[in-house]
Amino acid sequence: MGLMTFLRNRAGYILVFAIGFAIVAFLVGDAINVGKPFWSANQKVVGSVDGNDISIDDFQPKVDQSLNQFKQQYGGSVNSQMTAMAVDQAWNAELGKVLLTKEYERLGLTVSEDELLDLLQGQNPSPLVKQYFANPQTGQLDRATLMNFLKSKEPQALQQSNLLQQEITNQALQTKYSNLIRNSVYVTSLEATDEYTNRNKLANFKYVSLDYTSIPDASVKLTDGDYTEYYDQNKARFNNPQESRSFEYVSFNINPTAGDSAAVKSQIDKIAADFKVAKNDSLFAAINSEVKVPYTYLTKGKLDPAVDSAVFALPAGSYYGPVLSNNSYKLVKVVDIRFSPDSVKASHILLDPAKMGGEDKAIKLADSLKGLILKGGNFAQLAQTYSVDGSKDKGGELGTFARGAMVPEFENAVFEGKAGDIKVVKSQFGVHIIKIEKQIGSSKVAKLAYIEKALAPSSKTQAASYKAASSFLNDVKGKDFSKYAKEKGLKVAVADKIAATQGFAPGLDNPRKLIQDAYAADQGDVLPQIYTMANAYVIAHLTDVKPKGILTLDQVKKEIEPMVRNAVKAKMLKEKFNSAGKASLAQIASKVARPVNPVQNIVFANPILPGIAQENKLVGSVFGAQPGKVSAPVDGERGVYLFSVDGFTNPAPIANMFKQKEGMLMSLGQRSLQSAFQALQDNAKIKDNRVKFY
Repeated sequence: MGLMTFLRNRAGYILVFAIGFAIVAFLVGDAINVGKPFWSANQKVVGSVDGNDISIDDFQPKVDQSLNQFKQQYGGSVNSQMTAMAVDQAWNAELGKVLLTKEYERLGLTVSEDELLDLLQGQNPSPLVKQYFANPQTGQLDRATLMNFLKSKEPQALQQSNLLQQEITNQALQTKYSNLIRNSVYVTSLEATDEYTNRNKLANFKYVSLDYTSIPDASVKLTDGDYTEYYDQNKARFNNPQESRSFEYVSFNINPTAGDSAAVKSQIDKIAADFKVAKNDSLFAAINSEVKVPYTYLTKGKLDPAVDSAVFALPAGSYYGPVLSNNSYKLVKVVDIRFSPDSVKASHILLDPAKMGGEDKAIKLADSLKGLILKGGNFAQLAQTYSVDGSKDKGGELGTFARGAMVPEFENAVFEGKAGDIKVVKSQFGVHIIKIEKQIGSSKVAKLAYIEKALAPSSKTQAASYKAASSFLNDVKGKDFSKYAKEKGLKVAVADKIAATQGFAPGLDNPRKLIQDAYAADQGDVLPQIYTMANAYVIAHLTDVKPKGILTLDQVKKEIEPMVRNAVKAKMLKEKFNSAGKASLAQIASKVARPVNPVQNIVFANPILPGIAQENKLVGSVFGAQPGKVSAPVDGERGVYLFSVDGFTNPAPIANMFKQKEGMLMSLGQRSLQSAFQALQDNAKIKDNRVKFY
């Protein structure tokens, strides 16, 4: 728990920052280029950026570091979505490393040795230094620990120091680049006035609407010309930022049958009977439980809520269960109940047996030091002299911590002792001399022997589901997938626009292999295998492939059909308004048998009709109209509108022009950073073959 422990605790964080920090402020959208078919790429190349190949051998350790960070944050387990996030994080870091480094060199941005030294040890050090070397109690920079780290000659310390300095350099370069971009952005007084007016000028108007739903869909016959006209007018909407694929699939459930449930219940009942006569509660529970709960004192709230309250209400020696909760049976013996501190403040001296010639010698020295302390020896001075832990510079102080923060041997000693006790214990880190400084609070804790067994399908049930899936896969080839599935009474689900690196798909808990195969298939293919999910076997059919770039009319024709139909309806409804003649809004409303709807206090920046929908074209037209005149028909999202403006209320002049510009600059500056990095990507040659590997 000395310098090496410090390094172990921080190594993952430093390396994760080293691969990702330089682009955190820039990567906001997903601007990843899915390149040529992955099977044409080198077998070890994950991708390339401007001709710089990224090898799987270099890339995988960075993915692993991100995954380790997720494991620390989320309790040791990761799912396919987290894995996809880790892959994206590592990939984005590679993009940033290449593109930003080239940009720094082009602009002549550097960090001098004096700057780096100041960022490491100066009066205003890097935020990374403050983060890694802050005292957990005070939040202030622990300069003694920092200097020990920087002066250490141990190989691991030198490696981590180099990584930290590199990342501080990257952060400093990023800051310089960010400031350069932000300082190139400005807001004129005219722009500030327009923004202020758009958010504060009020419009009052009346409108009459004819909804698209007033014309039955079946009565509208769409022509190729209708599709072409809409596509040509809206082509910018069909820019696909990355390749995507869509598939439909059927699931063959492998949930437990009634027979499976009865078999598991019989098994857990037998375990319960044996549990009550077992001689070693903890060993029996460890052998028979599918979920491992530490055999130590737990505070209330650590178990399944349905079990937790019941268990903590029982006296020591009681049995609880078996009960079925959250699809698993729980069986618990309350071994002991007691009241224990909520947290403990403690100090320790750590001895390393490996450096002292063995555990016996370490324990002997520990006993001697304990004797000195009990006779009035200065614990802090002894810690500074003998401890190998980083806390020795603070006299061995570990601060205040709750249960679960320390290894079990250490935790048991400090929570089961009392304030003032001096204890000697062994742990995986060495031999500790512990001084319990203070115990805070008191709560009920329980030591439990815990058994949990899931209600799972039998092998027979799984085999039957797999057989049905296999039969479907063989029979559906060459047939209409959706039609054949419905004939077999199966529900067809759809996963639409799935990206190559996506870690999730609607209704599927483990879709990565399926997505990989979808990107190796051709449109219309039934994917080649049965995919295993948590509770189902899945067969899939690739229905659509959308490449990166402007999509053709044929590629979006089905998707835009509702919009094209509304565009045709809009022409029909406009003609209905025009046939009503030129008259007042009230007269036109009477002719088309629709009410006149008043609207008060609408602002340009929030174009929402109360209780209706967002109608950008309508509200934009209102703010460009003259009061008192009936407008031409305006086709909106929900229908076609005629309106007449009653009047506008102009806001008071801007009270503080500087503050108005400052607020706009903050938003504009952030957008400019995003745009700058997007421009770097747009002008780079990026090939992304990750789907081959993940």
